[in-house]
Amino acid sequence: MRLLIVEDEKRLATALAAGLTAEGFAVDVVHDGLEGLHRAAGGGYDLLVLDIMLPGMNGYRVCAALRAAGDDTPILMLTAKDGEYDEAEGLDTGADDYLTKPFSYVVLLARIRALLRRRGGGSGSPVLTVGALRMDTAARRVHLDDAEITLTAKEFAVLEQLALRPGEVVSKADILEHVWDFAYDGDPNIVEVYVSTLRRKLGAETIRTVRGAGYRLEAR
Repeated sequence: MRLLIVEDEKRLATALAAGLTAEGFAVDVVHDGLEGLHRAAGGGYDLLVLDIMLPGMNGYRVCAALRAAGDDTPILMLTAKDGEYDEAEGLDTGADDYLTKPFSYVVLLARIRALLRRRGGGSGSPVLTVGALRMDTAARRVHLDDAEITLTAKEFAVLEQLALRPGEVVSKADILEHVWDFAYDGDPNIVEVYVSTLRRKLGAETIRTVRGAGYRLEAR
């Protein structure tokens, strides 16, 4: 999943990006509200972590502008302010959740995962099941039949993109967009490398290549 952090406290933004990247997310960071709005409006993000007190344009206005444009990307607002009025104002502009600084990183991560599950629809279960394959996105564990499969963070992220759309063709561009960050300018064939690794771990028949279109996760 690809996240955008709009936060002017650079140390906090860097720490959040490092932690979320280690969890397998692709993370972009900007420190200005106007730049955040421009980047978010470009699309491709699964969730925004948006501070309220920002230079250029505050988080309330960024959120309101995105919602006015029809953008329904989940938004988790961060603020050093506290109080029911501030929370209500944030939610009234269209934010999906609200977290007051200082906050626990564990709580932030749980809120992010909950919003992403909600966006995916259904019961909000963190477990994705495709045939004999089970992905627990909360515990970051994968089982095939009764065996647990050990995956790196990036392998997990690539597989998750396929498991979110079982039986459908997922393009290489879609995987790149959601698993690698905005700054990635390396070889797009990196996706093939990770798909090849996943096939070795899960079985060659698990991920099918649809020539010229992308990859499809097969139930087995």
